[in-house]
Amino acid sequence: MEEGNEMSFLEHLEELRWRLVRSVIAIVVLAIGLFVCLEWIMDNIFLSMNSENFISYRVMCEYVNLCVEVTPVKAQGLKMTSQFSYALLISFLGGFIIAFPYVFYQLWSFVKPGLRQNERKTFSGIVFYVSLLFFFGVLFGYFVVAPMCVQFFGEFRISPDIETNPGIDSYVSLITSTVFYTGLLFLLPVVIFLLSKIGIVTPAFLKKYRKHAIVGVLVLSAIITPPDFISQIIVSIPILILYEIGIILSKRVEKEQLIKQS
Repeated sequence: MEEGNEMSFLEHLEELRWRLVRSVIAIVVLAIGLFVCLEWIMDNIFLSMNSENFISYRVMCEYVNLCVEVTPVKAQGLKMTSQFSYALLISFLGGFIIAFPYVFYQLWSFVKPGLRQNERKTFSGIVFYVSLLFFFGVLFGYFVVAPMCVQFFGEFRISPDIETNPGIDSYVSLITSTVFYTGLLFLLPVVIFLLSKIGIVTPAFLKKYRKHAIVGVLVLSAIITPPDFISQIIVSIPILILYEIGIILSKRVEKEQLIKQS
């Protein structure tokens, strides 16, 4: 859309439709590529968490002196369609994660023409920063949160006579949901920034309810991680840092707004 040209409601819908179509095409193309390499992905990305050689376990043991006795978890397909269904899930979710910068760029390109010149300047580089935060969250989820979850639930026993042999759906869902939601959680500074821009939150509000936020983060960490103190702290620290970054961004927004009003 060229600047200065008015578009009708239907033209806006048409543009949004084509941007969504381009995003879906990118995801599908990447998903097909991942589906072809699915055996390697399953062995080296998912099932590798069952090995003592997994990088997260080695780093924790060598540098933090926290050695984990890895309990192998043998996933199995409990239904005829389980493996194929989750092959599709892994492919499309992986395609979305890899295509995330392009998908967000398409959505941002649709919104951007409706902003004022100074607002565009304020949001300069947003595609890069949002993508960077999302990928950091995905990596944190994969290398830190997911291994802790897999080992905790793999080791937990109500009785020594009961073995944990999860279905492939349960095993894959645990890892993919943990990784994906952690990636979204790392977008917290962006959410705070946007809410500050539209006047819903202020730095004073964020500081006033900091203690409440800490409790909320601890509760959230307890939900997405195994119920042990160390795991909750490991997950809580980066989220709290992101909350503080959000306060800094909110202060910046408030300062810019005061300059405009003076």
